[in-house]
Amino acid sequence: MRLTPSPKLPSKSILDRSVGQKPGSLSVSADALTPRLFLVSFDQDYYEALEFTDYDLLMEAFRSAPQARHWIDVRGYGNVPLLERIMADFQIHPLQMEDVINDYQRPKVEEGPNGLFIVSRMIAFLPDHTLDDDQLSIFTGDNYVLTFQSDYEDCLDSLRERIRVGKGSIRKKPVMYLAYAMLDVTLDYYFPAMAQLGEYAEELEDCLFEQPSKQLLSQILDLKRVVVKIRRIVWPERDKINEILRLDESVVPQDLKIYFKDLYDHAIQLIDLIDNYRETTSSLTDLYLSNVSNRMNEVMKVLTIISTVFIPLSFIVGLYGMNFSRENPDGSLNPLNMPELYQPYGYVTLLGFMALVVAGMVYYFYRKGWLSKD
Repeated sequence: MRLTPSPKLPSKSILDRSVGQKPGSLSVSADALTPRLFLVSFDQDYYEALEFTDYDLLMEAFRSAPQARHWIDVRGYGNVPLLERIMADFQIHPLQMEDVINDYQRPKVEEGPNGLFIVSRMIAFLPDHTLDDDQLSIFTGDNYVLTFQSDYEDCLDSLRERIRVGKGSIRKKPVMYLAYAMLDVTLDYYFPAMAQLGEYAEELEDCLFEQPSKQLLSQILDLKRVVVKIRRIVWPERDKINEILRLDESVVPQDLKIYFKDLYDHAIQLIDLIDNYRETTSSLTDLYLSNVSNRMNEVMKVLTIISTVFIPLSFIVGLYGMNFSRENPDGSLNPLNMPELYQPYGYVTLLGFMALVVAGMVYYFYRKGWLSKD
């Protein structure tokens, strides 16, 4: 799992595939990482963790300890011949390996000849407020768990440490418990990601009240897309765990199903969280539109008040702008044609009257509460 932001299309490997190729064909993208091979072997009293550069040496170490339990970890897909050898040695179906390499599969579980094929998704909410989403593919066998992932870094270091120190019962229980522990750790990492997402949503909400902007709306919509993406992951995770609980006891022992039931409860909690955040992001969008509408209403109110104040003033100056002559053609005076124009203080009197009109209107607006911001 990437620990630093990196632009990545979630379905990049799918886009790289050739259209119409034979089902089960293995084709990797040009930027696929060179595989790194790790082997963790353990039992109640024994532990060994090694990284191999030679696949033959890894298989020799794996086969030399049939009584132990093993975790074979392959990180990187950039070597198709190596992947084909792993397919042959562990009896992996080509269609399943195709799902591994084209690593944007929905979480799922399938039964195989040797055990289970499980797909999980590892997520992290990055500092740039985007979602890093990588696939973890798990194959189980009689005494091993085989995992594939496209990156060198993941979220399973705490599990490796638990195996190393022998903490808990992971080195005492069957190998299926190791597969459960991987799913448990992967799902546990969803909760801090959800907490960070919630904190970011609260930050956006605070910014909405301070200064809504188009950039803020874009951030809200990006967050909404992240929430939808997590929702598309969590629901299949729940269905996958439910399918595991329905498997026969010969595949998943009854005493281990209680652990998967706890995992199912965690998935339900995540679904509740993601549904809450989905409503939160929708309400943030509504809040933004409401704030923008309120700001527009405030602007329109100010402009309306200004226009209303100037309506009577425009009427008065328009009335006195009419050019009617006070003198008749015969030289006599017509007292009905604006006699106040010829008063010595007519201009000042008119300005005072207009000021009184404005003051009266402002006072009236104030008494009505139209000048308040609430």
